[in-house]
Amino acid sequence: MHHCSRLETYPVFSLSLDKSETCFKTVDEITSHLKKKIEADKIAHLISIFDPCSYIRSLDQGQISSDILAARSIVFCFGITLPSPEVMAERPRSIGICELNGGFFVTFIEVPMPVANTTIENWVRSLADPCQARYQTDTRRL
Repeated sequence: MHHCSRLETYPVFSLSLDKSETCFKTVDEITSHLKKKIEADKIAHLISIFDPCSYIRSLDQGQISSDILAARSIVFCFGITLPSPEVMAERPRSIGICELNGGFFVTFIEVPMPVANTTIENWVRSLADPCQARYQTDTRRL
């Protein structure tokens, strides 16, 4: 087996939101909102919604931080090229959402394609737009 490092590091984008900073009340509401953003995009393709807490709780050795009340991973593809087989290690993409006692924590790994990264950033930032975030679907590319 060959070991290599691609792109040296993977910067992580994160957004912490107090519940007062968003209209969304649950992880499921946020997941639904982001799912709509992915489905409305001309390039992105939704693969799955995963509940890591349910899975981890099912394991005898599973442990979840007491700070995490609920969590979801939205798994999707946002690639328009497949330039080499090594790229497959970086795909698919995901957005992680955790509900904490006072709010939410949303995170994703930086995408090397700037247009895609900006789009995902905009999707996540839309969660902080009180009340309007729930009803808008922005499919524009910046």
